[in-house]
Amino acid sequence: MTGRLAAGSLALLLSACAGPRPAIPPAAEVAPPPQWRDAGAGSDVALDAHWWRSFGDATLDGLVEAALTHNADIAIAAARVEEARAQFAAARGARMPQVQAVGTGGRTRSVDAFGIDVEQWAGQGEVQASFDLDLFGRLRSSAAAAKAQLLASDDSRATVRLAVAAGVVSGYVQLRTFDERQAILHRTLDARAGTLKLIRRRAEAGYGSQLDLAQAEAEYQAAAQVLPTVDLAIAKLENGLSILLDRAPGPIARGSAITALTIPTIPTQLPARVLRQRPDIAAAEQQIVAADRALDAARAAFLPDIKLAASGGFVASSLLPDDPLSIFSLGGSILAPIFNGGRIRAQADGATARRDQAAFAYRKAALTAFREVEDGMASVERYGEQEAVLTRQQAALLRVQQLASRRYREGYSPYLEQLDAERSLLSSQLSLVQARGDRLLASTALFQAFGGGWQP
Repeated sequence: MTGRLAAGSLALLLSACAGPRPAIPPAAEVAPPPQWRDAGAGSDVALDAHWWRSFGDATLDGLVEAALTHNADIAIAAARVEEARAQFAAARGARMPQVQAVGTGGRTRSVDAFGIDVEQWAGQGEVQASFDLDLFGRLRSSAAAAKAQLLASDDSRATVRLAVAAGVVSGYVQLRTFDERQAILHRTLDARAGTLKLIRRRAEAGYGSQLDLAQAEAEYQAAAQVLPTVDLAIAKLENGLSILLDRAPGPIARGSAITALTIPTIPTQLPARVLRQRPDIAAAEQQIVAADRALDAARAAFLPDIKLAASGGFVASSLLPDDPLSIFSLGGSILAPIFNGGRIRAQADGATARRDQAAFAYRKAALTAFREVEDGMASVERYGEQEAVLTRQQAALLRVQQLASRRYREGYSPYLEQLDAERSLLSSQLSLVQARGDRLLASTALFQAFGGGWQP
């Protein structure tokens, strides 16, 4: 009875050395806003897990699904999940009884105290078993931390999958945007080549000035010099998409034109749902859990570690009268820290600091998510407004260009008037294509900000 009281008193004394359990800093707490700035309170409608299909392009669907199947970053993330799963299995296995077999043997020759040589052989076989009672939860907390790390790595894999899908969609939208820019420039070059040919004939016949001819030649070359940069951008985008598809750089299949891609309607999610749905936030939350359980394991190191051990086997030797002899042992051990130079305290303080880091990382991830959603919703709306204005402007500038061209051909105005109209029309056409591409990119970013339809 006295021994039990002494052991209990020792455990109580050592637990007091650990001090009170540190709480998560209040500054790390996150309160989601009740509603978004520009989109109202939102809804709790689920997003489609295959959100990229809402753009209405079967070729794009095939590219995304191919990337999700073959992408190297996703394969790396999957391997990290398997690594975390193995670490969890190892931590869980530490709580189970440990059984091992030991065998020794050999032949020896020596000299005894009388100077007589003694030669013998001996062998021993034994089965040993041990079990950590884990009365204070050190191993249990370590296993819980490993499980949380496993869940965090799985959420990180979902984050990588979402990023890869968004990367393919964004790259494809940019590729089709530059394809349309290329087509506009080719149409412009064809039109200016026709105008240049007309002006050259008029100049040669004496009805046009050399100034008009020089201006027409300069405008043709001005449009032509843009084409190499557009071609270079297309090549780079194709190479980037090829890497996402885990294949050597090369051409990328095309589907719908940028003007034919559907502008998706994205249901506005509640701010609180974003915290539940985004995989990067889920991973950050599991990192807090892992760090918190690691802190519990570090604090449990202040308390005694009690183990039970048993072994049994046989010994055989040429010097023994009975061959073999059975042996066994049964007992236990208590290991309690008394003085270690502050090592255990430092380890507990380090675990506390890591837990606090994880808490602030979660807060940062949540605030970043809220900002990305706000940016995405504002971008979709503003780019839509810009596209509508540019559409009306392009229609007006097309009429101006047609009238200016007719007036010049009929001799009622100088070529400079037609030139200004053509410049303005080309600028408006390129701006309109870019605005539509930006609107599609903003929709992609908003899908990603909402979590992309990922389900736990």
